Amino acid sequence: MSQTAVPRVKKRIGFLSFGHWHPSPESATNTGGDALVQSIELAVAAEELGIDGAYFRVHHFARQLASPFPLLAAIGARTSRIEIGTGVIDMRYENPLYMAEEAAAADLISAHPGGEGRLQLGVSRGSPEPALNGSHTFGFMPPEGQTDADLARAKTELFRAAIAGAGVAPADPKMTGSTGNLPIQPQSPGLADRIWWGSGTRATAQWTAEQGMNLMSSTLLTEDTGVPFDELQAEQIQIYRDAWAEAGWERTPRISVSRSVIPLVTDRDRAIFGARMAGDTKDQVGFLDGGLARFGKSYIGEPDAIAAELAQDAAVAASDTLIVTVPNQLGVDYNAHLLASIAEHVGPAIGWERTTAVG
Repeated sequence: MSQTAVPRVKKRIGFLSFGHWHPSPESATNTGGDALVQSIELAVAAEELGIDGAYFRVHHFARQLASPFPLLAAIGARTSRIEIGTGVIDMRYENPLYMAEEAAAADLISAHPGGEGRLQLGVSRGSPEPALNGSHTFGFMPPEGQTDADLARAKTELFRAAIAGAGVAPADPKMTGSTGNLPIQPQSPGLADRIWWGSGTRATAQWTAEQGMNLMSSTLLTEDTGVPFDELQAEQIQIYRDAWAEAGWERTPRISVSRSVIPLVTDRDRAIFGARMAGDTKDQVGFLDGGLARFGKSYIGEPDAIAAELAQDAAVAASDTLIVTVPNQLGVDYNAHLLASIAEHVGPAIGWERTTAVG
């Protein structure tokens, strides 16, 4: 395999919230409203800390964040610099043209004065869920002979065409005086280049590059070759880069990886997460969705130790964006503290520099 050169790019750090909520005294998010409002507040706090991105997982039929665009638009209206994204939207559930309208509107709300919007939308086929064929309940059934994954990819293709300005609906000559195809409105310039595919294998990473989408790789891969997780993920990224170069795309792609990073700075940090150091700081191999999967380790420990360890993570080094998962049910103040600890102790070790200015 050829080794495409890795360009020097700004290293970014973002957070990823699953938006859990549960009516319990132990949870700071007792309702769906708590999860939504606190997500906005955490994004505001993260921007003040210099964190580069606020990302949100999308789940259905669960006590987690579901419909992302009202949340993304609200964050866009409250912030001015931070990137706003998803990791990921399950395309099986989406009406691609309505989604294109919502995405463009949310992106325009977030736009820098005189510039592009800040949406970085991660999309994918989705993951195992509590509902049995939940997207079918939403009214989306794959055509005969196709799978849900086929349908998700077809919807993604239509969504991307729509946000790029393609005509998608025949005009009514009585209303328009023409017979051409109409694009969705509004359009948000640049959004088409800010779509990411959540890839869980090396093969789908190659497909993602061939389609011209950015690569989003999480804390697990639905395959295993026996090598450490970060090395397998770095191989996935290299395959993506080689396929991108071979496809001849002109722009430089974005690549993100997700990690669980918990610096133990305070007594509360140690009380909550200290016991997890022994079991969670090693890769795990298990079965997911009917196949073998490798799960990446968590980085939990003293700040200097995990900073040095994360600096040796091959996939973190190969990507431009590190997305750290946050325990959102611990509340905004705790998660802002966690992000501040990562910014102070971990960021410099991976080449990250704090950004405060717009742009």
